[in-house]
Amino acid sequence: MSPKLPASMHWQIYQAHLSGPHALFRLFEDAFGRHALYGPPDPDQQQHTIDDLSAHIGRLQAQVGRLQAELSDLRGRNFQLGRRNAELEALVVKDSHNSSRPPSTDPPWSKRTRSLRRPSGRRPGGQRGHCGVTLRLSPRPDRIVEHRPRECRSCHTPLSAARVVRHHRQQVIEVVPARLRVTEHRLAVVRCSSCGRTTQGEFSGSVRSGVQYGPGVKARVLYLQQYQLLPYGRTSEAMRDLFGCRVSAGTVANMVRECASGLVETELQIKQQLRRSSVIHADETGLRINGRLAYVHVASTERLTHYASAAHRGQTAITEINVLPRYRGTCVHDGWLAYSHYTCCRHALCGVHLLRELTYFEELSAATKAWAAPLKELLLEMKREVERVREEGGRRLDHQRLTALTENYDQLVAAGLRAQPPPELPAQVSKQARNLLRRLERRKEEVLRFLIDFSVPFDNNQAERDLRMVKLQQKTSGCFRTEEGAKRFCRIRSYLSTTRKQGREVLGALEGACRGKPLSVRQRRVIAE
Repeated sequence: MSPKLPASMHWQIYQAHLSGPHALFRLFEDAFGRHALYGPPDPDQQQHTIDDLSAHIGRLQAQVGRLQAELSDLRGRNFQLGRRNAELEALVVKDSHNSSRPPSTDPPWSKRTRSLRRPSGRRPGGQRGHCGVTLRLSPRPDRIVEHRPRECRSCHTPLSAARVVRHHRQQVIEVVPARLRVTEHRLAVVRCSSCGRTTQGEFSGSVRSGVQYGPGVKARVLYLQQYQLLPYGRTSEAMRDLFGCRVSAGTVANMVRECASGLVETELQIKQQLRRSSVIHADETGLRINGRLAYVHVASTERLTHYASAAHRGQTAITEINVLPRYRGTCVHDGWLAYSHYTCCRHALCGVHLLRELTYFEELSAATKAWAAPLKELLLEMKREVERVREEGGRRLDHQRLTALTENYDQLVAAGLRAQPPPELPAQVSKQARNLLRRLERRKEEVLRFLIDFSVPFDNNQAERDLRMVKLQQKTSGCFRTEEGAKRFCRIRSYLSTTRKQGREVLGALEGACRGKPLSVRQRRVIAE
C-alpha cells in the first residue's frame, strides 16, 4: 500500500507538472532520493563518469595554463606599452622653451609665451631720462612750395601784392623716383702732328665690355638678394619696379659669383681676426643643398662673423674651416661633442641651453623637480650676481661669495646624482637626466666660466642670432642648388654681417666690393695668437 502524500506535496507536484518533466523529476529526486528511484548505480557507468570528469578537468587545466601564459604575455606587453607611453609623454612636453628645438617646430596649439627672462620691474616703453627721436625740420629742403592767402579774412582785400611778414614751416619727406644714369665711355683716337700716326686711348679697369652694369646697380642687386634674402626672381622684379632696371636671374647669379670671388681675401682676414679674439661664439645649423642635408658653421664675436658651409657637422668640417684648430682664447658653444676635441682653447658652455634642459626636468615630475628647480635658480642667481658686480664697475666676484656659490653648485649636483634613477620614469628619460647631471659635474669649469671670467658671456646668443639669418634665407628662398652657391652666400654674408656689426653702411660696403675695394675688417680686443 503506497504512502499517503500530504496536501502540500500535492500542490508541489502540481506546480512541477506545470513547469515540465524536468522539474517533476527533480521534485521526486529530492523527496525520495536518487537511489530509491533508480536503484544502485552501475559500476561501469560510474567509472565512465569519473573518466569523463577527469578528462574534462584535464582540458580545463590545459585551458587555464594557456590563459595564464596569455596573461603573462599581456602583462609584459602592458609594461612595454606603459614605458613607451611614458617616453612619448616625456617627448611631447619638449618644445623650444625647455629644449634646444627651434620655435618653428612648436605646434600652433602649444605656443608658449613663457621666457627664461625674469621681470625687470620697469614699465614698458622709454625709461626716465631717455631722449626721444622724432623727425626734424631740414635746414635745406630740396623744394619749397609757398601757400599764400588770396584775400584778407577781415576786409576781403586782395593780398596778391602784400608783403610776407613770416612763414610757418612744415615739411613732407618723400621718395624721389630713381632712374638709371647711362655713362658713355669713348676711346679717343688722336693723330700725332709729328709722325702722322694715330694713338688710341685705353679704358679704365672697370670698363670691360660694350654695355655693362656699374657698381651702383650691382650693389643694389646684391643688397636685395644677399642682404634682404630675396630669391633671384623677386630680386629681378624689385630692380625693375624700383629703378626701371631689367636684370635677368642669370645676370643676378653672375653678379653674386663676381662679388664672392672678390671677397676671398676679406674672408681670410675675418678668420684671422677671429683667431686673435679673446672670446668667440660657435654654433651650427642644418642647410639644404640640392635636396640634401648640409650644415652652416658660424664663428663670431660682437664685431666679426664668419659663415662656412660644409657637408658634415662634426670635427671634420670644423677642422676644414680652420678657425678653432688655431684658436687660443675662449670658445662659447652649446656643448656639442665635436668642439671638445680642440684642447688648445678654453671652452664655456651656454647657460641658456642648460636652463632649458633644467626646465624640462623641472616640469617632468616631482622627483626630477626636486633637483632641477634649485639648480636652475642657482644658475640664474649666478647670472644676476655677475651682472650686479659688472654694473658696479667690478671685474670679479668676491672670493667668499664665489666660494659659496660654487659649493652650493656642487651640493645640488651631488644631490641630483644621488636621486638617480627616478623609479617612475622610463629608462631613456632617466638616462637623459643622469647625462645632464654628469655633464654639470664633469664640465663644471666650462659651465661656470662666466662666473670667474667676466669677459665670457652667460649664453651663446651671439652665434644663434647670427645663424637666424641663415634660417630666414631657407624660408624665403628655399635650398641652394649647388655647394658652390652655398659657399658664395656664406662668404658674402660674412662680409655683410661683419661690416654691419662695425657700424658700416651695407650698401656702401657692397659698392666697394663691386669696385674691387672691399672694406677692411678690424677687431678691438685681441689676444696673442
